[in-house]
Amino acid sequence: MNPEVRSKYKAKTIFLALRDAIKGTEMDYTQGSIGKAVFLLSVPMILEMLMESTFAVVDIYFVSKLGASAVATVGLTESLLTLMYAVAIGLAMGTTAMVSRRIGEKKKYEAGIAGVQSIWVAVSAAIPFAIAGLFFSKDILILMGGDEWTVNSGYKYTMWMLGGNAVIMLLFVINAIFRGAGDASIAMRVLILSNGINLILDPALILGLGPFPEMGVEGAAIATNIGRGTGVLFQLFILFRGAKHIKILRSMMGINPEVMKTLVKTSIGGIGQFIIATSSWIFMVRIISEFGSEAVAGYTIAVRIFIFTIEPAWGMSNAAATLVGQNLGAGKPERAERSTWITGFATMSFLFVVSVLYLLFDEELIMIFSTEPNVVRSGADCLRIISYGYLLYAWGMVMPQAFNGAGDTITPTKINFVAFWLCEIPLAFLLAFTFNLGEHGVYWAVTVSESLIGILGIWLFRKGKWKQKEL
Repeated sequence: MNPEVRSKYKAKTIFLALRDAIKGTEMDYTQGSIGKAVFLLSVPMILEMLMESTFAVVDIYFVSKLGASAVATVGLTESLLTLMYAVAIGLAMGTTAMVSRRIGEKKKYEAGIAGVQSIWVAVSAAIPFAIAGLFFSKDILILMGGDEWTVNSGYKYTMWMLGGNAVIMLLFVINAIFRGAGDASIAMRVLILSNGINLILDPALILGLGPFPEMGVEGAAIATNIGRGTGVLFQLFILFRGAKHIKILRSMMGINPEVMKTLVKTSIGGIGQFIIATSSWIFMVRIISEFGSEAVAGYTIAVRIFIFTIEPAWGMSNAAATLVGQNLGAGKPERAERSTWITGFATMSFLFVVSVLYLLFDEELIMIFSTEPNVVRSGADCLRIISYGYLLYAWGMVMPQAFNGAGDTITPTKINFVAFWLCEIPLAFLLAFTFNLGEHGVYWAVTVSESLIGILGIWLFRKGKWKQKEL
């Protein structure tokens, strides 16, 4: 085969694989090429996460037009929402582990039952957060150190986001059902729909475009709830109609105590690891708030930019969770391990390119969202310092996801406890106040702790105990 023909053949092969990844395929991920399996799962997950991160960036872009206090309102509220995200992501981990294991065992009916139980648990878990948002929004913002505008004008944003958290919770968990089953392309379409609606309604409700009322920062929260609520309705429609790998039947709808018990037990470790991480995140925001709303605003903008690149990397790492779960279910632990290493190196290569861009264009990226000098300075410093650890961050995402896919959610919890509570929080206080580094101390503490997660993850993964996890 001459070089020109070979090149055309490769291009056609890549195009067909890309088409299958976006469209969805009935491929058995426990057989055939591991590279192709990683590609077919990663592409829709990356696109899914890109939509999520695009919304986060666009959202903060329009909110930033309202001033630093409005951006700080979003930042303080999201630091609280991270506790809800911890529960949602933990449940999603347990769901992916159980569904993927059952699919690998060729037990589709049992996979459907596990999916239904995850939905019931998600609805129950959303209730306490809704109560907190509807009745205690101002008190929460005061506790978090919000300024007068944030407390008196921004509390409605907090009320809507916490009060309507059920749609976020369900969006996470039901998409985890699709991913665990191998229907990652459906999860992608769900987020395209929900975030597409967000992107349209966000500027309309924030700025009062056309027939829409000008609602300021509150409009951002309402747009989010409408968009994600629509996404949940679409998810349920697909689940009951039937996807390529999973379908919910009426006979699965009852509460199954044994399956629910296993799901909750598996999810507790996932919830624990993210509660540890997110409570540490709240401490970081609280420390930065000591240096003023402009520092919080710069940090919030930088984090949204980080999300824009971290989310696609999370999409790639999610592929590792699905492949580990399904291959362990099929009795192929070595294939599960190789899938993880391939996914890890692909993720590391991607984040290396991103870190270079951050180092070269730190101020320019922040200035897309704000031109206030102190906000730009703080945000640019955050981008630059945290990007120093991006290569290790890749392994800090992929290795925990591999453990979670195996149903071993306890090991990442232990890793997070060491990295965040024993390292990040004390180090942030020490650098920020004792060594007078201010918010820079927080940024360096984040870099060190996130790098530590990658190092510990690789070390423990190589020991191989996760291969014996029963589920």
